[in-house]
Amino acid sequence: MLDLLKEVLSLNATVISEVIVAVLILIGTSFSLLSSFGLIRLPDVYTRSHAATKSATLGVLCTLFGAFLYFWISDGYISVRLLLGIFFVFLTAPVAGHMICRAAFLTNTQTENLIMETEETEEKVSKKLERAQN
Repeated sequence: MLDLLKEVLSLNATVISEVIVAVLILIGTSFSLLSSFGLIRLPDVYTRSHAATKSATLGVLCTLFGAFLYFWISDGYISVRLLLGIFFVFLTAPVAGHMICRAAFLTNTQTENLIMETEETEEKVSKKLERAQN
């Protein structure tokens, strides 16, 4: 009876750990997908860099951590390669994004389209407010 209870509890722990790993990998995939949409849709080098560094880094980290947990829990194998991958992605991706934005700033990359769109939007909103008040 005690052995059966231990087996059921270990089975539930395995299932729960696999669900946690699957959720981490799905979260990582979702963040990476959102990052790719950000790279396509955002209009500026600065905002594109933000999408590429923040969400893609988080996506890769979640995916690697999910893989690390899977091998650790299922096989009892602690993968030093995955730990190093997590460390280096966490270290290098934000630095690369910062350097890209700095290079864009130093070469005087213009963001006039964003400023014009913002001014046009503010003018439209103020006109709508004036119409609503009258």
